[in-house]
Amino acid sequence: MIFRQLYEELSSTYTYLIACEETGQAALIDPVYPSVERDLAIIRSLGLKLLYTIDTHIHADHITSAKRFKELTGSQIIFPVASQCDCPDLRAEEGRPLNVGGVTIDPLYTPGHTDDHYAYRVGDRIFTGDALLIEGCGRTDFQNGDSDTLYKTVREKLFSLPDDTLVYPGHDYQNRHVSSIAQEKQRNPRLGGTTTIEEFRQIMANLNLAYPKFIDHAVPGNQLCGVCPTDLPTKFNEYCAEMTESIQG
Repeated sequence: MIFRQLYEELSSTYTYLIACEETGQAALIDPVYPSVERDLAIIRSLGLKLLYTIDTHIHADHITSAKRFKELTGSQIIFPVASQCDCPDLRAEEGRPLNVGGVTIDPLYTPGHTDDHYAYRVGDRIFTGDALLIEGCGRTDFQNGDSDTLYKTVREKLFSLPDDTLVYPGHDYQNRHVSSIAQEKQRNPRLGGTTTIEEFRQIMANLNLAYPKFIDHAVPGNQLCGVCPTDLPTKFNEYCAEMTESIQG
């Protein structure tokens, strides 16, 4: 398997390139609008054909590049089956694997951060989106998020994976790249150890996080599979501009 972890600095988002060495078919998990040209250059340099773009959920902090990649490469757009939008070509659903050449991607329904959230398992790796971060987790106070649901998702579904499963998150804000199920079970201060659902509920209720600054533009844009608003305020222009640096994780 060909694998690349790519980083978009503005929203601290990881995009993952997964490809089959034999067929050259490829998929991108959580591609970001400003990094289209970077990602496309990497795909072309490796001689790959982009088959799918796959999003973990309707994002609130960036706009997906799914639609743009479809226009440029003919790739198909995959969103979770629970996402409230009509634009995807295919729907990710638990129990229905996605095949990228000889690589199998297993969707896992992981709600709680949002009600449509999916993680994707590829062999000994799990791409957890915002459900499980390195020593953290996504917030649960918008887009039908729910703390009790996220607790059960992580503790009962993700933590039931083999301990040596590698955890690749959707974001990291401290220059970390990968964790493992064993590490998160032991060290995650929100969800690991002996943390009870009542304790987690209190942790999430007292985060005192600001209203997401880009959510009012990102969510509508992502419900259209990656459309940048025409009335985007000047202060947010960089969210839809091409990256000036090609940062790789």
